[in-house]
Amino acid sequence: MFKNKSLKLIEYYKFINHNLIYNNKAINRYKKDNFEIPQDKVKNLDLLKKRILSLKNCDLKKHAQNIVFSDGNPNSRIMLIGEAPGANEDQEGLPFVGRAGQLLDKMLSAIELDRNKVYISNIINYRPPDNRRPSEEEIKRYLPFITKHIEIINPKILVLLGSTAMNALIGKDIVISKMRGKWIDKKFGNCMTSVIITFHPAFLMRQPAQKKMSWIDLKMIRDKKKQL
Repeated sequence: MFKNKSLKLIEYYKFINHNLIYNNKAINRYKKDNFEIPQDKVKNLDLLKKRILSLKNCDLKKHAQNIVFSDGNPNSRIMLIGEAPGANEDQEGLPFVGRAGQLLDKMLSAIELDRNKVYISNIINYRPPDNRRPSEEEIKRYLPFITKHIEIINPKILVLLGSTAMNALIGKDIVISKMRGKWIDKKFGNCMTSVIITFHPAFLMRQPAQKKMSWIDLKMIRDKKKQL
């Protein structure tokens, strides 16, 4: 059994590291898939996006090129939430299309998922200048939007990528090293979902030794997905 686990771990490391070349060019990922989305969900997502677009007195909007609303399948029962857009995401108007997005795609593929099978968004919908961490005031301003976003999608599994997403949606006084790899049942509006916290792909790029912990989390998501 130990041998099998070791082989799977080796396979995972090869999968996310082997021939993975990072560059500054964004993935050219435009919407090509036409999902059959219920009309009420389409309407609610459109209204939410318009509410964000009409937000006043937001410095982030003034310096950003595009709103970064979401990517993936709105019908998915798995939703992933990151921190905020970076330069590539701001350029394309889609989340996780830069270097961290490449790694996220590899991580999803390791558990037989892709962007047609999940739904992805961020706590913040506009890029903070110089890719800095969002301020507490900015997180507070956008928190009602991401909470409503979760309620509209109504996922059965909610994956929070990194400490910013965790602190915004679960609590400020907790640390990711102690909270990752655990299931938390939480309600967002009318949506009751199972939440799991794991490391942000950008953090894994800086701290590759933590990929072992990330792999444990991914397997938990894979096993949970089988129960849906």
